[in-house]
Amino acid sequence: MEDCIFCKIINGEIPSRKVYEDDTFYAFEDIAPVAPVHVLVIPKKHVKSIAALTEADGDVAGKMLFALRTVAEKLGLAEDGYRVVFNTGEKAGQTVHHMHAHILGGKEMAWPGV
Repeated sequence: MEDCIFCKIINGEIPSRKVYEDDTFYAFEDIAPVAPVHVLVIPKKHVKSIAALTEADGDVAGKMLFALRTVAEKLGLAEDGYRVVFNTGEKAGQTVHHMHAHILGGKEMAWPGV
């Protein structure tokens, strides 16, 4: 999608601090972290949000959980734990309309909130 900042990051048009990449996903450090570790994991295929997923996106959606686990392990978060957050829609705080998950870690977190 032309206007999507995350699509531009995937394509290398906007710089990012890459943490992980494979054929289907790209992960990078958040520019406004809310925890000591705050990484975004995004599918390379543009999907607007979880609410916009179709059955044809099922493979991407399922593989995303494995990508999240892989990134968390790479970041050294697997043993102590981490939080995964999907914001879906504007009222939930989604500001970039490209499905993505936040991996938060590196500190003890309360619920709700970080």
